[in-house]
Amino acid sequence: MQTVKLAIAGFGTVGTGLARIIEENEDIILARSGKKFNITSVLVRDLKKQRDYLPGPDVKFTNDVDEFTSGSDADIVVELMGGITLALDIVKKALEAGKHVVTANKHLLAEHGIELFEIAKKNGVGLYYESSVAGGIPIIQAIKESLAANRIKSIVGILNGTANYILSEMSTNGLEFDTALAQATELGYAEADPTFDIEGIDTAHKMVVLIRNAYGKDYPLADLPVEGITSIEGQDIRFARELGYRIKLIGQVRDVGGKLEAGVFPALVKYTLLLARVGGNYNAVRVEGNAVGPAFFHGQGAGSMPTGSAVLADIMALSSSKTPDNTGFNNSPIEKAEILPPELASSEYYFRFSVADKAGVMAEISRAMADHNISIAQAVQKDAPSGANIPIVFTTHKACTKDVNAALKEIDKMSFITRETLSMRILQG
Repeated sequence: MQTVKLAIAGFGTVGTGLARIIEENEDIILARSGKKFNITSVLVRDLKKQRDYLPGPDVKFTNDVDEFTSGSDADIVVELMGGITLALDIVKKALEAGKHVVTANKHLLAEHGIELFEIAKKNGVGLYYESSVAGGIPIIQAIKESLAANRIKSIVGILNGTANYILSEMSTNGLEFDTALAQATELGYAEADPTFDIEGIDTAHKMVVLIRNAYGKDYPLADLPVEGITSIEGQDIRFARELGYRIKLIGQVRDVGGKLEAGVFPALVKYTLLLARVGGNYNAVRVEGNAVGPAFFHGQGAGSMPTGSAVLADIMALSSSKTPDNTGFNNSPIEKAEILPPELASSEYYFRFSVADKAGVMAEISRAMADHNISIAQAVQKDAPSGANIPIVFTTHKACTKDVNAALKEIDKMSFITRETLSMRILQG
């Protein structure tokens, strides 16, 4: 029986889950792989921190990065620390030393993935990252292997559990954004600083990884349009429900005539679609291939055991691979994607205008929208108790983003507009 030695950088939620699974599922792991996996060393920031679980008396804990990177005899290095600077140093040194690496670090891969894949290829080692996107959902391997014969037409997903929990609570229990965020923080779904989650940045990191995996192209993070959910109010949730939609934070990429249209944004999703019914802190990804058609993946997007399960799947795959398949494409270096300029993207839209109680308001807004080639599908007006900030909601037929931006810029300068207009896309099923 072969023993595979593991060195783990970071022993928080995911590291603990990984160690538990290795111990609790040792028999099934051995039956599937014919190998035993031993954790030999662990890098942590604080040696004195009390831990809920320890992997065994023979495991060496250290807070010395140089000792961890240079003194390890591990076969596979597992990076679970997060962040950029230290993680980049650890992963680069491991790859350059000829060791396989497994990482859950979507931020690292989004920013430095191209460089790291080149180092891995040069040294003939694996850099696997199933756990970097959607936690325990096996989306990376599914695209890389099970859907390898397909041209991927589109990917659309709910990739951040914190944001989805907040929007679910606003929808199901009528909470306002700040209350739902505070509840998510109390339950441990949101970090003390939730910026990456609620501003769409975490989802953007994951989309860059997915795009590279699905198309074999690099869509630079800096070029990806990103919107968060902080401007969504309870009234938007109620309007959406009245119109037959739910609001979700969406990551999306589509092949439009050979160019990639991608972005992260809150969107209205028809309630009959599976994505609309993904609740709480769960994740879901819908992939459409030209051969297979649509495939839907749903499960826990974070957490100790689900993410630890994905990490261990990569470890087991690498331990059996003679020629690691890091990107799923036989092209090096990875080229930059042909990107559809974001202003040329088209979608149906939801607009919420806040207006003063004056005659002719709807006519003026409608005229401005028509002048910019925007066709109205539905209109809803509600009276505000004070007669101020009266909400008027329009949904549109397909419109070009460039026209939408120009129309809203004109409308928001009108004297009866009392607050900046909120716009959201309507997801096309």
